[in-house]
This record gives sequence, structure tokens and C-alpha cells, in this order.
Amino acid sequence: MTARSAEERLQSQKSWIEGVFDKRECNKIIPSSKDPHRCTVGCQVCQNLIRCYCGRLIRDHYGIDEAWTISAANGSENEQWCVEKHTMKSSTDTFGTINFQDGEHTHHSKYIRTSYDTKLDHLLHLMLKEWKMELPKLVISVHGGIQNFKMPSKLKEIFSQGLVKAAETTGAWIITEGINTGVSKHVGDALKAHSSQSLRKIWTVGIPPWGVIENRKDLIGKDVVCLYQTLGNPLSKLTTLNCMHSHFILSDDGTVGKYGNEMKLRRNLEKYLSLQKIHSREYHRGSTNRLAGGL
Repeated sequence: MTARSAEERLQSQKSWIEGVFDKRECNKIIPSSKDPHRCTVGCQVCQNLIRCYCGRLIRDHYGIDEAWTISAANGSENEQWCVEKHTMKSSTDTFGTINFQDGEHTHHSKYIRTSYDTKLDHLLHLMLKEWKMELPKLVISVHGGIQNFKMPSKLKEIFSQGLVKAAETTGAWIITEGINTGVSKHVGDALKAHSSQSLRKIWTVGIPPWGVIENRKDLIGKDVVCLYQTLGNPLSKLTTLNCMHSHFILSDDGTVGKYGNEMKLRRNLEKYLSLQKIHSREYHRGSTNRLAGGL
């Protein structure tokens, strides 16, 4: 492949991703306070303290008319904020490769920020054709709380060995929340413990909400390679990404600091993957591989 054709392919890939994947932004401020501060245009109290139902401060609503006032919103004080009505889609501007520095090792992960209602055929095409993942025979979906918890060392070793062996021997994808807390951190620890002994690449997909990710502004860019800081602020309610995940789908519903939207995308993707045993030849020509199901 010539340098010119490689560049043309890269431009085609970027334009395709921007054409079919969207991000979401809140486009109407509805104060979450039951008794919002009543003020005039430009009041710093409102700008600095009042939050919209989407989770952002008023000052963080980019592109909304600066002449907006709290009193204007009070006219619709009974209006319930919702994603479909109060967010706006636009082409994603956040995808590429994350370089995680973990001691002497650097881990590379593909990622994209996309709306929680992304079309699943587009998502699967991205994963198989652009990210070069292999269609799984099994999906291991690991669910659990996002709070940190200690696991007894013996149980942790059994969990670690069993998870890695299951993924290696079946060619499974492991799907978690992808964050550095709770059960997904234990999955990351399991992969790290056995990384030197692994016989094959283990595809580990993290699907967290875009709005809960610490240092997420560092990820913004089109087809970028970025360094990501996994040390989060201990006082922050946000969380960092786990470096042992090979891919991240950052699910976006226009909110900040809120969980929930990612589960719809995750459940739909897992169900869609389970149906690919019917159509797997479309992605693996001449292959007899089939998807066995999901856990």
C-alpha cells in the first residue's frame, strides 16, 4: 500500500466514523434545584452553583444563548428533562487510540465516544473492520457494583485464572464497565496477572458512560493517539478508565456524572452479538466459527 493510498484510507475511515457515530450535548438548561436562585442575566451565583438536570453547571453549557436566565426556565419548571427532548446529536469528535503507561509497560486501547442509541450494525462494523477484532464465539459479560471492594486472595486467584482460561480457550470477548473501580478493576487485575502467560489476544471491551470519565477532555480528538492519566482525583465522583481493557465504547446520553445509559447500549450490543451466529459468514468468509451465546 502506497503512502498516498494509506492516507486516503485513513481519511475515508475518519469520514465514515464521523458520518455514522454521534455525541450528545444538553441543549436546554432546566435547573435541578427545587428552589433555584432567581436572578438577572449573567449572575455568577447561577453560573457557578446551579446545575441542570443533565449534571452540568450552567456555565458548562456551551453554545447556549448567554442571555438565558433562571427566570426564563421557571416558566417550564414542571418540565421533566429527558435525553430525547433536551439533547442534540452531532458528529463524534472523540475516537482513536489511548496509550496507558503502566510502569514499564504501555497498553494500547482503541476507543470511541458515541450515543447510547448507536446503530448496532455500525458498531459491529467498527469493531470488526476498523478495530480488527475477531467475532467472538462467546461473550463473557461481567456485571457488578462500581464501588471498590476487597476480594479474598484465594477467591481472586480462582476468579482470575478461570476468567482468563475461559476467554483464551473460547475466543470470547469480555465486556465490563471498563472503569478503574469495582468489578471491572478486578477483571483488569486478572488480565494483568496473567498477561505474560496468555497464549492469545484477549479482547476486553469496556462500556462506561462518557459523562463519568475522569480526564475525558484528554480523549477529545479525531483519530488521535493520546496519553491518558489513570490517577484520578480522590475527591471526585468521576472515575478513570482501566488500562487492561483493549477497547472502550464511551456511551453518551448528554449527562455528566450519571450512570445508567450505558446499560442500554451494552445489553443491546450483547444481544446483537448473540444473533451473529446466524450471519457470521458475513464477517468470517469460509469460517465455521459460530457464536455460542452470552453469559
